[in-house]
Amino acid sequence: MDKWTPSLVEARLAEAAFVLKRLPEPRRQGYFSTWPEIIHSFADKVGQEPKPMRVLPSPQAISRMEETLTWTACLDPVDGKIVWMRAHGERWKTICWTVGLQRSAAHQHWLYGLCVISLRLNRRRFNRNLSKRKVIELAGGA
Repeated sequence: MDKWTPSLVEARLAEAAFVLKRLPEPRRQGYFSTWPEIIHSFADKVGQEPKPMRVLPSPQAISRMEETLTWTACLDPVDGKIVWMRAHGERWKTICWTVGLQRSAAHQHWLYGLCVISLRLNRRRFNRNLSKRKVIELAGGA
């Protein structure tokens, strides 16, 4: 990618969160069953709820997700938490309760986090002493 914007970073983080949800649950080593697998007849399946089909992510999606997981390491813990909660589709009300900020402050922290990530991906240097508003303007996220 030649030019990262905060909206592209947001889309990539949302894709990474979606891939994480679709990955299979890890299995513990050493636990197994010696019982044969039960084969259900049609009459047994009549009253059962259908199991949802689980589509596994592609290897390219997993590679992009692994790359994306490292992006929030440069953020403050509060900003990183807000960015990941928003990527997972959490509502602003839940995010505000979790981090203890008002809606407008949480939104500014989220936008600041996306802008810092996009500036780092574009390899643009910026002063960490700048205000959140100046960093957002510098990245074009306003």
